[in-house]
Amino acid sequence: MKRKNQRLTLLLLAIGAVLGAVLLAMWGLRDNASFFYAPADIARAGRPPADRAVRVGGLVREIRRMPDGISIRFVIGDTSPHRIQARYTGITPELFRVGSGAVADGHFQPDGIFVASQILAKHDENYMPPELTSRGMHKTDAVR
Repeated sequence: MKRKNQRLTLLLLAIGAVLGAVLLAMWGLRDNASFFYAPADIARAGRPPADRAVRVGGLVREIRRMPDGISIRFVIGDTSPHRIQARYTGITPELFRVGSGAVADGHFQPDGIFVASQILAKHDENYMPPELTSRGMHKTDAVR
């Protein structure tokens, strides 16, 4: 076999190996990928299948604590009139409150309720942890 043909064969094998590795990685991660939806997206495109992991995000509109002390029901909305009813069992982040931004990982049940497995509270760029503000540090000090 000529040297030129050897290089071409090696190049094609390398491309095939990389393509195979990418396909295997995508196949392995297919169940762990979660898609982000806002309430308006769900209203427009419909609810995703009940078994699909998704992320929903928006502003927290309402929070109701359940009698067991660790479960909550909450409503996520955005600038549209659409809302997502959700529930969560666990300890909520300190910044999770009405009017704050939040992103929740979980899945939809067949009845349309979103069951969150994790809640992430969002904050603005001026956030200062309570420990630092109690020591007399001001927001402008953190920027310097």
